[in-house]
Amino acid sequence: MKYYIGIDLGGTNIVAGVVDENYQILTKASVKTNLPRPATEIATDMAKVTLQAIENAELSLDDIQWVGVGTPGTANADTGIIEYSNNLGFRNVPMVKYLEEALGKPVYIENDARSAAYGEYVAGAAKGATNAVCITLGTGVGGGIVIDGKIYGGSNFGGGEIGHTVISVDGPQCSCGRRGCFEVFSSATGLVRMTKEALAAHPESAMKDEPHISARTAFNYMRAGDETAKQVVDDYIKYLAAGITNTINVFQPDVLCVGGGVCNEGDPLLVPMKALVKEQVYTRNSAKNTEIVIAKLGNDAGIIGAAFLGNARS
Repeated sequence: MKYYIGIDLGGTNIVAGVVDENYQILTKASVKTNLPRPATEIATDMAKVTLQAIENAELSLDDIQWVGVGTPGTANADTGIIEYSNNLGFRNVPMVKYLEEALGKPVYIENDARSAAYGEYVAGAAKGATNAVCITLGTGVGGGIVIDGKIYGGSNFGGGEIGHTVISVDGPQCSCGRRGCFEVFSSATGLVRMTKEALAAHPESAMKDEPHISARTAFNYMRAGDETAKQVVDDYIKYLAAGITNTINVFQPDVLCVGGGVCNEGDPLLVPMKALVKEQVYTRNSAKNTEIVIAKLGNDAGIIGAAFLGNARS
């Protein structure tokens, strides 16, 4: 049996997992990221949780083939440098060098959204596909593209920023500096914004009684028959379908995988969204169309994907 380490380097936690050749996570270990602090300190903690996870699995470092890291920001997979990460406060950090010196194992690095996409590709909802795109609807909208088994990062390792394609040129301001990005409308953050705006315009809505507006609010009140909430949900699905249709039109993947907490809404989200995509996609008259599926691996996708980055780079 072969074993690998996948590290999910997040803004809140650093999580390392031991993953076997069957894509099963055997053990995990974690520590708070405790930002802001120097990259060398974070690298030291990444090495510590790696060793802890290995110990928890009753293995030794000699049993590990390699270590993979998923990180926010632009990670140069060729040089092993995290060129920029606003979430971590990193600029030109030689993370692979730090970890290889600490662990004595080959280390691979990739953007976290692309690592998660690769996890779904090798072991999750996109398993068996030749080409796949994974979109995560969270605080933002993350994207990962896998073509013929290889992670696509573009010539500058910044590819896959599907969330920063524009849905409405004069739409709301996005954190990236553009207006009307897919992320502005289809992230959980965007859904909260649209819910609050609708409630401000329609104070008679029953949503006024909700003490804390979340991404679930509009769906919950829509199910209870609130018309304002229904309009928010309809608008959200309309924008989500537009972004997914755009992505399919560009890449024509075998599988498009959608993840994130919003997907827990199930059929009230998925059925109308898929219907809109089917109506709008350029290949709607084709005999073979992209299959839209829901992500399966949750938070484990990033660890599993990172653990197999050595294969994605081979």
